[in-house]
Amino acid sequence: MQTVLRYYLFSLIFTVICLALAAWYGIASAGTLAGMAEVVWIVLILSVLEVSLSFDNAVVNASVLKEMDEVWQKRFLTWGIAFAVFGMRIVFPLAIVAIAAGIGPMEALDLSLNSPAEYERLVSSAQTGIAGFGGAFLAMVGMKFFFDADKDVHWIGGLERALVKVSNLPASEIAILLLGMWGISTLLPTEEALTFLVAGMLGLVTFIAVEAISHWLEMREEAAQLAGAAVRSGLGGFLYLNILDASFSFDGVIGAFALSNNMIVIALGLSIGAMFVRSMTVHLVRKGTLAEYRYLEHGAFWAIVVLGAIMLFSAVVHIPETVTGLIGAILIGLSFWWSVRHRRAERAANPVPDA
Repeated sequence: MQTVLRYYLFSLIFTVICLALAAWYGIASAGTLAGMAEVVWIVLILSVLEVSLSFDNAVVNASVLKEMDEVWQKRFLTWGIAFAVFGMRIVFPLAIVAIAAGIGPMEALDLSLNSPAEYERLVSSAQTGIAGFGGAFLAMVGMKFFFDADKDVHWIGGLERALVKVSNLPASEIAILLLGMWGISTLLPTEEALTFLVAGMLGLVTFIAVEAISHWLEMREEAAQLAGAAVRSGLGGFLYLNILDASFSFDGVIGAFALSNNMIVIALGLSIGAMFVRSMTVHLVRKGTLAEYRYLEHGAFWAIVVLGAIMLFSAVVHIPETVTGLIGAILIGLSFWWSVRHRRAERAANPVPDA
């Protein structure tokens, strides 16, 4: 128990601080104990939802983080928190409002604190662009895992082997994504269709740019190692993980308005969730869970493909976050169960002799 607790100690302390701030804000704004309790309760619900919807994020983060050295792993847990909590849960919604309303950042902040209903409307009005960008980026993350000619471990055997064969055609996953985006855009009004397509292409370009930067950094590190220099591997992965985390948070930020349109309440709740996702990521890496459970990574990447598709389709029809989370949980749960079955079969076929 103590071994597990050490991975989540900082997150628990952070949770206590956020709940204390929520209680203080509740009593200061409502002036009653009932108002304070309501704020604390919403913050708790938001944090639980963020954690439950982001387990696939933690698994995918772990698959990247395990290749990084310990220094960059710690930086992801510390420096990355500023980006995840402050950047995506506070600055990102304010930036959306500032751009949508054509106002400055301070006016957007004032709007979020004093006119929460209008603030919510402006954030929600950017849903089409967010769906295009985030959906395209996440879809590419998921497809990259399966469109890999070197991939030799398959969970959904027939389908995954077929995708490996298709991956021999250059940029086949990009073609599939672009065709899907075009198909969805035909269901939108002309102006929204253009916004959706431009945002989706920007999401695709962002993915390609991050991949290119990561590859360039890896080449530099390899060259330095061949020259006999000591290098710290991980900057490319660090950048990739933070952009990936940002893409995961798009849907959560928009969905949070179903429970509250108060920026402070949303930021506190989602920040607690973001902290626990990082703790789960480090826990998975330190315990070697991905190596122990053969298909868990596959389940997480299938969940990401589904999440990317749902985000893209959310430009046309609203899909509740609970449905998204449930699909992801089912895929990860099935992959975990399949991994346990595989381990048992291996042990039965290769029993360990008694000492």
